[in-house]
Amino acid sequence: MKRLWIALALLGAIFAGTLLHIRSLHGFTDRLSTLLGQAEELAEAERWEQAAALTVQARDIWTGRDVYLHVLLRHGDTDSIYTAFRETLALLESREYGEYAAANARLTTQIQLLYEAEQLTLKNIF
Repeated sequence: MKRLWIALALLGAIFAGTLLHIRSLHGFTDRLSTLLGQAEELAEAERWEQAAALTVQARDIWTGRDVYLHVLLRHGDTDSIYTAFRETLALLESREYGEYAAANARLTTQIQLLYEAEQLTLKNIF
């Protein structure tokens, strides 16, 4: 009987950790998406330096949680997002709005898909 309670406690702790991770990732991805959306609005208004500053801020937030992200998420996903940040920043420097907007949209979508992939849904479980 003692083993059963220990096993249930461990399962409960894992489940609580999973829920905490999902909640944390949701806030994290929303924050990045918001910053990138604001950067795109600034770029559309041809305020390139401010758009670049917001994108750098989003990238710095991303790299600030690099260890956490590499431990809990797929490396391929995290690496492709880091590459997308580099591409987006390079396009901001070129000040080509069309290409930048497309790259920023891809980056934002990749970030949002991270959260969707971690949600507890039947689609993700099976």
